[in-house]
Amino acid sequence: MQKIPDAVGSKFRFIIIAAERAKQLQNNARPKIKTKSTKPAHIAMREVEQELIAFEIPKEAPKVEPSE
Repeated sequence: MQKIPDAVGSKFRFIIIAAERAKQLQNNARPKIKTKSTKPAHIAMREVEQELIAFEIPKEAPKVEPSE
């Protein structure tokens, strides 16, 4: 199991952040760490573990009342 940083808070959020970062790496973004691995998912998880990836947790959207 991967070490989930306290700032991430949950396994689900960790996976979402790592998946988005892996997409960036697949689209030729430069890795923020040096590793022998060439797998984007592996690199992304390591970057999230080391807290090298900035992310923002959006605030809850206001609820919209259905019109009658």
